[in-house]
Amino acid sequence: MFTRAFFAALMAAAVAEPVYAQTDTPGIDARQERQQERIDQGVASGELNQREAGRLQKQQERIAAHEEKAKADGVVTKEERRKLNREQNRAGRHIKGEKHDRQKAR
Repeated sequence: MFTRAFFAALMAAAVAEPVYAQTDTPGIDARQERQQERIDQGVASGELNQREAGRLQKQQERIAAHEEKAKADGVVTKEERRKLNREQNRAGRHIKGEKHDRQKAR
């Protein structure tokens, strides 16, 4: 009797666990934070002027909004994660390009 109850509880926990984990996006969140740090560092060093930093910041805000929208239904699907990763890849390229375009803040 105890074994069956224990096994049933264990199975219920195992099934419920993936549901909770599906809205977690620690990799996306960490990457978003690193990209924000790169923008801040670029402004501090003069590699980014205010216009460039503003555009990059807006791009980061759009990605964050897309992430929140993906989380809204309680599940972040593989396709949504893929789309967020593509957006972050694009943003990373934009940050690199703007930081290395030899335009300096005045």
